[in-house]
Amino acid sequence: MITIEERGTHRYALHHLGFRPFFLFGGLFAVVGIALWAWLFHRDPTLLPTAYFSATGWHAHEMIYGYAMAAVAGFLLTAVRNWTSVQTLNGVPLLLLAGLWLGARVMPFIDHPYALMAMVVLDLAFNAWLCWALFLPIAQVKQWQHLSIWLKLVLLLISNGLFYMGLAGVLEQGERWGIYSGLFLVLSLVLLMGRRVIPFFIEKGVDETFEPTNYRWLDRASLVLMLLFWLAAVFLELPALAAGLALALAALHAIRLFGWHTPGIWKKPLLWVLFLAYGWIVVGFLLYGLSHFIGFSPMPAVHAFAYGGIGMITLGMITRVSLGHTGRDVFNPPRYLALIFALLMLGALTRVFPPLLDAGHYALWIGLSQGLWITAFTIFVIGYGPMLVKARIDGRYG
Repeated sequence: MITIEERGTHRYALHHLGFRPFFLFGGLFAVVGIALWAWLFHRDPTLLPTAYFSATGWHAHEMIYGYAMAAVAGFLLTAVRNWTSVQTLNGVPLLLLAGLWLGARVMPFIDHPYALMAMVVLDLAFNAWLCWALFLPIAQVKQWQHLSIWLKLVLLLISNGLFYMGLAGVLEQGERWGIYSGLFLVLSLVLLMGRRVIPFFIEKGVDETFEPTNYRWLDRASLVLMLLFWLAAVFLELPALAAGLALALAALHAIRLFGWHTPGIWKKPLLWVLFLAYGWIVVGFLLYGLSHFIGFSPMPAVHAFAYGGIGMITLGMITRVSLGHTGRDVFNPPRYLALIFALLMLGALTRVFPPLLDAGHYALWIGLSQGLWITAFTIFVIGYGPMLVKARIDGRYG
């Protein structure tokens, strides 16, 4: 078994554990990526020099396979070490993995005929190496129960490949399959991890005595329905069935969320952000179903999933994990976290509902939501950047 160094005299620690480079780079990309998207959307859609990417295609792909995958990589490389007690990727190999991710993010802005090919190689190599790096410690200690999470990463690798095949004109539906499959797989991963950690965090984090309510039948039903929803919405193209499944999923996850509620969460920003983010996923399923039966755009549902659900829950987890794994007290977080989470919540509200009700000012609402997202993540990077780069305050390696 690979040993984990306990203490030492470390000054910089960006290479110690997966959460550090991926949370830092992911946070920076959340700022820069949405700032670039704002410029593409409002000013100059030709900023991307390659003829392969459309502005909207780049934005959708990069928020899933760029930002969200950075958050997933940082969380799982850290969590798998905790679950298995086996050191996950660190040192130079960890920085090289982060370098693959970073290189893929830069390639769309390189005006060179082989830039797309370079992006494909870098991005898929990152996906594949991440899968391998997480499989090794799981297999070493034979904790096969974690393979359900690992298999979703493999499916994300395949989905990213489908996107690039579509982008290159090899697969007609490839871009759509890659984007929506990626979105729903990340969403599925968030729901699975949320079921594991959110009720636990609430139980341990509130001041009152509370035991969250969970139902085994609901856990099983939600997994099956999510699989069917993913297939119906992305590959089978059965919109009525997908809409019906979405409404069923909204009901199931609303029941689950109700069982996790206790008034004490509203005193703790690191708890209410996760609770509200999960609520956004419920709203996303509800809007997705209603969009088909009532007849409005599914984009509000997509952004309820992506901005409110994935955006808020990843930032909530990033801020909590970073505190705990740098030796800080998760029960005494920085006061500015409440502001960050409130800005992100307001941004999600602005992105989802006003454009649906007031299409005449669509660009205004999009611009406001972009600004709120950028502001929230800028505060995060300023506040958390130093702790992600510097060594743990207790001197331990990690």
